[in-house]
Amino acid sequence: MYSWMEIGLRTLSAVIFLLLMTKLLGKRQVTELSVFEYITGISIGNIAAYISLDTDAQWYLGFLALGVWVAVSLGIEMLQLKSKRVRNWIDGTPTVLIQKGKILEKNLKRERLTTDELLQQLRTKDAFNVDQVEFAVMESSGAINVLLKSEYQPLTPKTLGMRVPAEHEPKPVIMDGKVLHDTLEQRGYNFNWLVKELKKSDLQVEDVFLAQMDDYGSLFIDLYDDKVKTPKTQNQAALLAQLKKCEADMEMYSLLTPDENERLKYVACSNQLKHLIDEVRPLIYQ
Repeated sequence: MYSWMEIGLRTLSAVIFLLLMTKLLGKRQVTELSVFEYITGISIGNIAAYISLDTDAQWYLGFLALGVWVAVSLGIEMLQLKSKRVRNWIDGTPTVLIQKGKILEKNLKRERLTTDELLQQLRTKDAFNVDQVEFAVMESSGAINVLLKSEYQPLTPKTLGMRVPAEHEPKPVIMDGKVLHDTLEQRGYNFNWLVKELKKSDLQVEDVFLAQMDDYGSLFIDLYDDKVKTPKTQNQAALLAQLKKCEADMEMYSLLTPDENERLKYVACSNQLKHLIDEVRPLIYQ
């Protein structure tokens, strides 16, 4: 057999074998590599290169080496699933870097992390001031996660004691110019409704590359000509969202203001906005 044919066959065999082994090892090998998995990946790559290019007579033994590496990696993963002690020994344990707003210098030295590197990692978490950080931990993967102090955490409806309806992710109703009838039916709409909505913007189904619909029936449309048109229903939904935001702001001010008279004014405004939203909603989505 010619050398180029032999090398091509070896390379193809190695690629197929690596693909099968990657599937066997699972997605974690790609997304979150531990130290051992990182070493395993490098070693498997080197062995695959040996199989492809080494012209020794016993090149096929490289497949045996690959199989051993994969078997050992699978065995260690199974042990990690069953034993926390094994997980801690192989992957390591998280290290607390900031606790109760205080930087733990000993832990920084143990992880060989400089102050500049710590500040850089905090900035990636939108914490530009160390005084804002209540707790920071370095995970076994090397990533640093941050918990901000209560006064610096963003306000949420739950913080304000507000109940908001559940919202689901937008669903595609047109993809690659084709209508997804099942999605329309799940949201309680049909093809005729979709055609009417597109006509409001002088569009046809064939013009649309992608269209997504939210819980309120609003459409986001991306056209084949790379121009985005906003249907009237989306503008109307935006108006409703602004009204809801104003209502939430009034409720927040009523909770934060120390003056009782001011609080009552905010509560009254919030109630008026709530009644207005109830009256306007049917007109927006009729």
